[in-house]
Amino acid sequence: MPGKKHASRRSLKSDLVRVDAHVVTAKEYKVLPELTAEMLARGSVRKGGRPVSTNPRKLITIRLPESVIARWKSTGPGWQTRMADRLSKTR
Repeated sequence: MPGKKHASRRSLKSDLVRVDAHVVTAKEYKVLPELTAEMLARGSVRKGGRPVSTNPRKLITIRLPESVIARWKSTGPGWQTRMADRLSKTR
């Protein structure tokens, strides 16, 4: 499986070698604002991704005859969800 694809220079429109070679000078530090406790308090961490499910799915392996799988697939998109609903019903 290929690794992460790195962005090319063309898509970044930046000379990364020049950026990496830059050394921040004392004059440039004066331009930066002083970091205060108030600024830190306003900050928040946002984690990406999907929200945590209240009923998470668990991956399992089950062997079924090909005819059973074909029959479920023939019912159209969402067949796995319908199968899970049918299996979760109690009699």
